[in-house]
Amino acid sequence: MSDVAKPKKHAPQPPSTSNFIRAAIEADLASGKYATRAWGGKPGPARTHEGAAQDPARIRTRFPPEPNGYLHIGHAKSICLNFGLALDYGGACHLRFDDTNPEKEEQEYVDSIIAAVKWLGFNWEHEGGSHLYYASDYFDFMYHAAEHLIEDGHAYVDSLSAEQMRALRGTLSEPGKSSPYRDRGVAESLKLFRQMREGRFKEGEHVLRARIDMGSPNINLRDPAIYRIRKASHHRTGDKWCVYPMYTYAHPIEDALERITHSLCTLEFEDQRPFYDWLLERLAEGGLLARPLPQQIEFARLNLTYVVLSKRRLIQLVEEKHVSGWDDPRMPTLAGARRRGYTPEGFRRFAERIGVAKADSWIEYSVLEDCMREHLNEAAPRRMAVLDPVKLVIDNYAEGGEERCDVPNHPQQPERGRRAVPFSRELWIEREDVTETPPKGYFRLFPGNEVRLRYAFLVKCVSVEKDAAGNVTAVHCTYDPGTKSGTPGAEARKVKGNIHWVSARHACRGEVRLYDRLFKVQQPGAGARDFLLDLNPDSVKTITAQLEPALANTRPEERFQFERHGYFVSDAKDSRPGAPVFNRAVTLRDSWGKQGS
Repeated sequence: MSDVAKPKKHAPQPPSTSNFIRAAIEADLASGKYATRAWGGKPGPARTHEGAAQDPARIRTRFPPEPNGYLHIGHAKSICLNFGLALDYGGACHLRFDDTNPEKEEQEYVDSIIAAVKWLGFNWEHEGGSHLYYASDYFDFMYHAAEHLIEDGHAYVDSLSAEQMRALRGTLSEPGKSSPYRDRGVAESLKLFRQMREGRFKEGEHVLRARIDMGSPNINLRDPAIYRIRKASHHRTGDKWCVYPMYTYAHPIEDALERITHSLCTLEFEDQRPFYDWLLERLAEGGLLARPLPQQIEFARLNLTYVVLSKRRLIQLVEEKHVSGWDDPRMPTLAGARRRGYTPEGFRRFAERIGVAKADSWIEYSVLEDCMREHLNEAAPRRMAVLDPVKLVIDNYAEGGEERCDVPNHPQQPERGRRAVPFSRELWIEREDVTETPPKGYFRLFPGNEVRLRYAFLVKCVSVEKDAAGNVTAVHCTYDPGTKSGTPGAEARKVKGNIHWVSARHACRGEVRLYDRLFKVQQPGAGARDFLLDLNPDSVKTITAQLEPALANTRPEERFQFERHGYFVSDAKDSRPGAPVFNRAVTLRDSWGKQGS
C-alpha cells in the first residue's frame, strides 16, 4: 500500500496516433474553403442561408447519437473529439439525435445522452445560439428531397422483397444485377412513393432506392435503399409518418442542413463516403442544399481491452442479470463509469492521450485507468479507511482518553487545509499490517517492531491475540507520547513502517464495494468463444469497512483517496447520511499489468 499513485516505469503506451483530422481542418481554414459559408441562424435548406451573414463558427462538427441506448466509453472519445475540435478552432459542435428508427428510440435515452454530454463538460451553445437538434425535425425536407431525386431520375420505387434485392446485389468480386423495377418511370415511382407515405402498403412491399450504378465495385453504390415503410409510432412525431429514411440517406442530409464542415465518423463508414458525396452533390445541383458541402472524415473506433462495447452484448449482460443494470459500476457505459467514480477530466485526458488513428488498434484498459488515477490524485482529498479491520490496543494509553491529530486533506496541496482526526486507546488497523512471523522486508507490526501510526505516534508491538483458527483478533502495543506527528522532536527516531488507522470509538461503519474489471481476458469472446465465459468472477467484492468520522456524511459522487488503498466515490444511489456506501473507482497502482490475456 502507498499514499500516492506514482507513475509506472513501464506503463503500456497507446499506439502512435496522428493529427490528420486537425491537419485537414487547418488546411481547410488556411485555404478559405469555408470562408464564404453563410449561416441563416438555424439549420435548413439552401434558401434558409441565402443572403445570410457569414457563419460566426469557423467550423461546425457534430455528435450524432441514436437515442436507442446508453452512451459508453467509445462515445466519450467521439464526444471529446467533436466538441474539443470545435472549441479549439472557434467553432460550434451540434448535439444531434439521429432518431430515424422509430422502433428502438425512447425519450429516456435522449435524457440520458444529454446528461452524459453535460457531465463530460461540454455544451452545444455558440454565439448565443443553442445547437441541439433532432433528425426527425428534418423529416419533411428529407421526404421532399426524395421526391426531387425521383423527379430527376436519381431514385425509383422497387417492389422486390428484401431477399430478392439481396440476391441481385452481387459480391465484392461480382457486379450486381438490376432490379426489374429499375426502369420504372418517374410518374409511377412518384405515385407509389406518395402512396407509401399514405400508408397504403405493408412493410416491405416497396422501398425507395437511389439509382446509381449496379456495376460499381463499391457495393454501397449499387442502388442503396433510402426510404422504407415502417408503421411504428415515433417518440417525437407520433404517427405522422409511416415511411422513414435510411440512416445512410438521412445522415449526409442532416449534416448539410446544419452546415457541418467536418463530419467525423468511424472507419465502418469509409465505404459509405462515396454515397454521402453523391447524394449531397445531387441535392446541391438541384438547389436544395447550400454549398460548400460537408466533408466526411473517418477515424478508428475505440477498441479497449477487457471491455465489450457491442450493444447486443451489453443488453445481454443487463437482461441476464450478470450486472445490476446499465449504471452498474462495472459496465462500460458512461452512467456506469460515473457511478464508479470515473471523472470527466479523466475521460478528456484519455481522449487526448490516445488521439485519433486511421487504422484499428487496441488500447490497453490500463491507459484509461492511468488517466483516472492522474486526475484523482490531483483532485481527490485524502481520508483514512480500514477495509479489513483488526483491533489495535495501546496498553499504556489512558483508558477513555482521546485527542486530535492534525491531518492534511491533500499532502501535495497545503492550500486545501487540514482536518482534526480523533485518536484514542483502541484503533482499527488493516489485518495485513500485523503478523507474528514477518517475511523478509516486512516493516509493519510484529512483536518487538516499531511503526508510525500515520499523522500520530510511534507504537511498538507487544503481543498478538489469535483465535482458535490462528487468525489475528487483536494486537497490543505501547506508544511513545513524545513522537506525535507535527510536534518538536517527533521525527527524531526514524522507522520504516508507516500505517493508517481509524479510532474505534469514533469510526463510522460503511459499505465498500471493491470493483474490478468485468472480464478477466483482454479480448472477451475472441473468435467464436462465448464472451460470458470470460466474465471475471471477482469483479466485485462487498465489505464492511471502518471509516474515519469525516466520511459519515458525504455528498453523492464525492470522491476521495482512501490512503494506501485507492480512489473511491460515494455511491449516488445507495449512500445515506450515517450509512455511507463507497465504490472503488481505481486502485493506486495497476494490478493487471503483468497478467496475460
